Amino acid sequence: MTEGAIFDLDGIVVDTVPLHFAAWKKMFSEYGKSFTFEDYKKKVDGIPRMDGARAVLTELDDKELEKAAGLKQKYFRSELDRGKIPVYDSTIKLIKDLKDTGLSLAVISSSKNCTHILKNIGIYDILDTVVGGSRELKGKPDPEIFLTAAKELKASPEKCVVFEDASLGVASAKNAGMYVIGVDRYSNPARLEAADRIVSDAGQITASEVAGLL
Repeated sequence: MTEGAIFDLDGIVVDTVPLHFAAWKKMFSEYGKSFTFEDYKKKVDGIPRMDGARAVLTELDDKELEKAAGLKQKYFRSELDRGKIPVYDSTIKLIKDLKDTGLSLAVISSSKNCTHILKNIGIYDILDTVVGGSRELKGKPDPEIFLTAAKELKASPEKCVVFEDASLGVASAKNAGMYVIGVDRYSNPARLEAADRIVSDAGQITASEVAGLL
């Protein structure tokens, strides 16, 4: 039986991708870099800010990269503060249904905004652990963030089910030895081909299915 379910935050629980993209695009434009949504998906989606900044601003040293990453954070928080954070209702329902089954639950994110967002949308208190960007863990595709979540859930990695929407996230979870459900938000399942199962929305799988997968 499955021991734990781990959800990536951005793109799975909340629809903050447009906000992240807008913040990255604004920051990179100040450095004279064009930045498309394809660039976002390939270069910065799902990884720590410093790694994302480094992927595009390859000519900058660490001090300048920290400044650039700080600007991105400033612009993202400004986007967040403009209004209600959009959520994927089907994922929220699945998380609540899984809680009712007694399964241990975690949300992970490379973002330092993770806890702030989870409290804002009202599900922080039903989770068993949150592993956010403030931990300073190795970035995806390194498995450290998922292995940390499993350890805090007191679950075996091979008994954890992960929900991910980014290719680097899928690779990270697979490197941790976990079962991965790829959620294809872009009608391009080939991006997530390394996942064990691909769906277009978390609502396509029930809590009882997740609990009985492993």
